[in-house]
Amino acid sequence: MDRDWIATARTLSEALPYLQRFSGAIVVIKFGGNAMGDAEAMAEFARDIVLMRQVGVNPVVVHGGGPMINEMLDRLGIKSEFVRGKRVTDKATVEVVEMVLTGLVNKRIVQAIMDEGGRAVGLSGKDDDLMVCEADDPELGFVGKVVEMNVQVLRDLFNAGIIPVVAPVATGMAENETFNVNGDTAAGAIAGALKADRLLLLTDVSGVKDETGTVLTELTPEQVLEMTASGIIAGGMIPKTETALAALEQGVRAVSILDGRLPNASLLELFTDHGAGSMIRSTASRMKPRHK
Repeated sequence: MDRDWIATARTLSEALPYLQRFSGAIVVIKFGGNAMGDAEAMAEFARDIVLMRQVGVNPVVVHGGGPMINEMLDRLGIKSEFVRGKRVTDKATVEVVEMVLTGLVNKRIVQAIMDEGGRAVGLSGKDDDLMVCEADDPELGFVGKVVEMNVQVLRDLFNAGIIPVVAPVATGMAENETFNVNGDTAAGAIAGALKADRLLLLTDVSGVKDETGTVLTELTPEQVLEMTASGIIAGGMIPKTETALAALEQGVRAVSILDGRLPNASLLELFTDHGAGSMIRSTASRMKPRHK
C-alpha cells in the first residue's frame, strides 16, 4: 500500500481528539498578507475554512486588504498624508477603503469559500451595527476604535450553517460616519464579543520569537508583557500581541499568531499537537477531549 495513504490515514486518526475538542467551537481567523493576492493560496485557505465548518467548527473570517487599497488610491490619484508613520484616512480615502474592502476583497474571499463547497456571506462592521466606532486619533481622521459590538448576526449565520466573512469597516456614533478599523483589531474585538475559543492571527512571520530568534510555541500574557518591556517583542509584532492580550481579557480562550504562508496553517494549529505558531493563553486549555 502507498506509504502516503498510510500517513494520511494516521494523520486523520491522530486528529480525532482535536476534532472532538473543537466541535461547536467558535474560531475567528484574521486573514491577510501575501496569501490574499495569490489565487492558489486563497483557494487553499478557503478549503481549510470549509473543512473547519464541515467538522463542526464555527469559523469567522476577518480580512484586511492594505495592498489593494494602496493600489486603488494610486489609480485614483488620491495622495495620502502620514502622521507618526500612520496614514491619515480622510473622507475620500475612507470611501475607497470601504469600496475595496467590502466589495472587491470581501467578495473574492466569499467566492473562494463557495468554490470549495462552503456557504459564506460577506458583511462589514456596518451591517446590523456589528461594530460601532469612534475616532481613535482625531489627527488620523476616520480610523476607528471599537466602542460597541453587536454580534447576534454572526450567531444567526452560525445557526444557518453559513460562514461569515467580515470586512473591517465600521459605523460611527454620529450619523453617516464610516471608519476604517485595523484588521487585527477588528478580529480581536469580534473574537472577544463572541467569547471565541480561539483567535488565529495569520501573518507573514512564523510567530513570536525569543532573543535567540526561536519561535515560542506557547506564552502567557505575563511573558508577553516582559518580552515587550525588554524589547524582544518589537515593531509590527507589538500591535498583534496587544490585540491578543485584549482578546484574552475579553474572554477568548487562546490566541495564536502564525504564518499564513504555511500550507494549511489554520488546520495545523487547531488539529495537531505541535501547532503552527505561537499560542498565547492565560491558563491551560479549558477545552478537553470528550474521550480519554
